Amino acid sequence: MSEETATPDRSNTRWQRTLEVLSVVGPPLTVVTALLVYFGWARTDAQAKAMGLDVSLFGYTVQDFMLRSIQSLFQPLAWLVVIALLWLMLDRAVARLLEFPGQRRRVQLTATVILFLAFAYAAVMWLAVTARPEQTVLYAPFLIAAGLVVGAWGLRVRRRAAGLSAQAPRAGNGALEGWLVFVLVTLLLFWGTSDYAQALGRGAAVDYQERSHLLPTAVVYSKERLAVTVPNVKEESAGSEAAPLYRYTGLRLLVVSGGRIFLLNDGWSLDRGRVVVLPDNGSVRVEYGNPASD
Repeated sequence: MSEETATPDRSNTRWQRTLEVLSVVGPPLTVVTALLVYFGWARTDAQAKAMGLDVSLFGYTVQDFMLRSIQSLFQPLAWLVVIALLWLMLDRAVARLLEFPGQRRRVQLTATVILFLAFAYAAVMWLAVTARPEQTVLYAPFLIAAGLVVGAWGLRVRRRAAGLSAQAPRAGNGALEGWLVFVLVTLLLFWGTSDYAQALGRGAAVDYQERSHLLPTAVVYSKERLAVTVPNVKEESAGSEAAPLYRYTGLRLLVVSGGRIFLLNDGWSLDRGRVVVLPDNGSVRVEYGNPASD
């Protein structure tokens, strides 16, 4: 009888632990997924607008946006890890200096100068960015966040060097101060990463203009005339009067997505180029080739 009652208790305990793990892991995972989707969308949206299109035309899925966000996040995250490691090394070095009473005064003065310069730098950068909201200053949010982090760290080192034991009753205010800095820095990092993702998207559009000849070639066959009038695209008759067939050359594959085929013409440019969109439903046949074979 005891064994029968012990088995449900164990299973209930396992379920409770599983639910606790999911409750802890679930929300962060949801936030990370949402961020990946957003940064992927921001990059793709900027690229589409630079090409004179709308991002909704491509019909990208959530997975597509997540994959497109990797390039937008790789460098910012790599730099963030490197800077964090350097900061930890510096913080440990300062902690060792504080073990010597003769160095405390010097460390305190240095930290005071650092915190004032860092906060002043962050304020000047903020004013420079907000003065021209229509102009995107790349990396400015990252620099503002760096100024805040360095200033907050300088303030903490100054307090440690001064040995402010009187700050103990104000532990609640210190925690609130840390959280406010954390939230503000997080928002700035989000802002800066969004600007970086959009810059990558615009750069990708320019890259298509400069390297469109490296895209796969596309030859389109259709039983009906498509009336493609973009430059450098030739229409040829490849059938007979009884079985008409039209062939279109001078096209390059951009992407296949959302049930559509997106093609660029040879010599495509941001100023004068247009994107040919065909249905990917079997109504047309497309032959793709290696651009090196041209």
